Amino acid sequence: MNRRTAFNILFYVILISLAVVFLLPVYLLVITGLKPISEVDLKTMWTLPTTGLHIDNFIAGYNQLAPNLRNSLVMVIPEALLSSLLGSFNGYLLSKWKFRGSNVIFTLILFGMFIPYQSILIPLVKFMQYIKLYGDIPGLVLVHIIYGIPITTLIFRNYYAGIGTEILEAGRIDGASLLGIYRHIIFPLSAPSFAVVIIWQFTQAWNEFLFAVILTNQSHWPVTVALNNLAGSQLVQWNVLMAATLLAALPTLLIYIFLGRYFIRGLMAGALKG
Repeated sequence: MNRRTAFNILFYVILISLAVVFLLPVYLLVITGLKPISEVDLKTMWTLPTTGLHIDNFIAGYNQLAPNLRNSLVMVIPEALLSSLLGSFNGYLLSKWKFRGSNVIFTLILFGMFIPYQSILIPLVKFMQYIKLYGDIPGLVLVHIIYGIPITTLIFRNYYAGIGTEILEAGRIDGASLLGIYRHIIFPLSAPSFAVVIIWQFTQAWNEFLFAVILTNQSHWPVTVALNNLAGSQLVQWNVLMAATLLAALPTLLIYIFLGRYFIRGLMAGALKG
């Protein structure tokens, strides 16, 4: 065995070991969610169910989280789409239509990524109350869109920077306006970046907790807040809680399982270069 083969074997062993460690919590979620409450114990938490698979735990978990799952879907779908569109147009303007102060504006937009959420909670709550969106899902959608603008603008700007200016000049010669060039030239070329941004924004909004618990009331709680309340009750049914946790994580897992290749293609296409 030569040195290169030994290195490859060691490399794959390390990767497989890390994957196993990463998947251990998922394994615990699944097997605990399939156990009756009588088998849920720290001493036997790694063992498989001995009395059959209790799918009723997942049914009970879904029944408890169903309204909150709907709230999360109602929140993340428009948030991911709108923040992606805004970031796309911002990136287009800041990369292809240079104007005086554009670099300063871009820097200020990026600065929004480094503002801690906790530092703006009080003025944010006051503002949401002032515009009558406090406690409801549209207010939470608005907050996620605004907080998503820096990262979406950065991704699209860097992607559009790699598009040659010749095609834009041809559009200008043909009489296309600023919006016309974006609609007919830039937007059709943006599929790789949209794949990256939509998946990223969907995942971030779905998993977010702080804004959700502060800005929504009980009837509009997303799934993360409802799941936290299940864990904080006086009598915790750990098998149902684990099943509910897996259900809450399922949308983002499915996104990366079925759309992950588009995410990787978008990254490789240069969405995060520059």
